[in-house]
Amino acid sequence: MTHLNHLKRTSDNWKKLNHQLNNLSTCIQLAKEENDDGINAEIERLSKKLHNDIQLMDIETKLSGEQDKNSAIVSIHAGAGGTESCDWAEMLLRMYQRWSENKGFTTEILDILAGEEAGIKSITFIIKGDYAYGLLQSEIGVHRLVRISPFDSNKRRHTSFTSVDVIPEIEETAEIKIEEKDLRIDTYRASGHGGQHVNKTDSAVRITHIPTGMVVQCQNERSQFKNKNTCMKLLKARLYELEQEKIRKEKEKHYDEKGAIAWGHQIRSYVFMPYQLVKDHRTNKEIPQVDVVLDGGIDPFISSYLDWKLQNR
Repeated sequence: MTHLNHLKRTSDNWKKLNHQLNNLSTCIQLAKEENDDGINAEIERLSKKLHNDIQLMDIETKLSGEQDKNSAIVSIHAGAGGTESCDWAEMLLRMYQRWSENKGFTTEILDILAGEEAGIKSITFIIKGDYAYGLLQSEIGVHRLVRISPFDSNKRRHTSFTSVDVIPEIEETAEIKIEEKDLRIDTYRASGHGGQHVNKTDSAVRITHIPTGMVVQCQNERSQFKNKNTCMKLLKARLYELEQEKIRKEKEKHYDEKGAIAWGHQIRSYVFMPYQLVKDHRTNKEIPQVDVVLDGGIDPFISSYLDWKLQNR
């Protein structure tokens, strides 16, 4: 059914583009026959809409990986920069949430660790939607922020770093076998906001995969059983991604590509001072409107990254 829905969506998108093109052609024909400013305005509106939709389909044609069409599991970790870095992690979370809303995707937080003063130290969440993983591969790496820190009474310029990791959500049918003897399961009380029940019972679950040392945890649900199921889904996804990396035999593994969460390893810089600019250091794509990017406007970076990736295969 998932495969059928994907094919139906692709077919519907082509039909939608053809319908838009026919409407645009009709308006152009009317404009030739009548000198009406209203028609010209409609032509401009339809042209922009068609152009944007064609760009979105063009992006999808570049996503040919086995798991590209899956939902994405995103992890954000604050790095060098203390409270400023924790606040930066929360800003990135909002950026991806806004991007998801604009796409019609949904987000679900699985685990979160709040910062000591502000922001978040780390968070793991799922973005559910077609091609979420394929699109968000461009975000894997260290993100650098330069601004006048609101946490500095002297109003000095600070540089902080946060890492982003993205893996595909694996369907239950994926052949990932996990032996019970290879797992260590710990339960603990959830932290942060969540109501009296969440904070007074050992509902949170942490699972350690002993052979790889991989650790996953979830405290989002009130039920320990549901948290355990979510942990197993996370573990399967990460083990699958690890296996895929071995198959591809890349020189650098997925979890090493990001490098240290500090200076010299950033994939993208977001600069508020002394000028405003967001720059991707892999593709050299630049956008001067930092606020637009942080409000979810990352599609130009995704598109340029996919082009760059195709050229560097």
